[in-house]
Amino acid sequence: MVRYRRNFAPGGTFFFTVTLADRRDTTLVDRIVTLRDAFRVTRSERPFVLDAIVVLPDHLHAVMTLPPEDADFSGRWRRIKALFTHKAVRDGLSVPRNPRGEFALWQRRFWEHTVRDDTDFARHVDYIHFNPVKHGFVTRVSDSPDCGASRLHPGYALQGDKV
Repeated sequence: MVRYRRNFAPGGTFFFTVTLADRRDTTLVDRIVTLRDAFRVTRSERPFVLDAIVVLPDHLHAVMTLPPEDADFSGRWRRIKALFTHKAVRDGLSVPRNPRGEFALWQRRFWEHTVRDDTDFARHVDYIHFNPVKHGFVTRVSDSPDCGASRLHPGYALQGDKV
């Protein structure tokens, strides 16, 4: 069995990629209100700062900062995934179950990177802002709905952003 190495840094800032099991699925954007609610409830129970996020049809990327003396990002993702999945199922989404009887909406794990410094932080936030362009959903970062880049930095353009 593969042993995953996680950097549990209390108060750390982390970049995550969280993906649906079916990469052709559009559930995240189809049920964006449910996803927002799952984040809201989780943040009220287990505080964290959501520094940046992009939600695409089948995956999301986020930069999250945990409170000092708290390193449990896994528990937060487990809670977000569970809240989203159970509400979506209650609302009529048909979700298969795996051999263990668990809902199989999400990939079981997620990708995590510890943000090392301000330059690393900026690089990952730029990646988040540019991701809808990379996947062909928009032609410019500023065209992305709810894009924080244009609000944070008027006239914002990334290298490669078609202005």
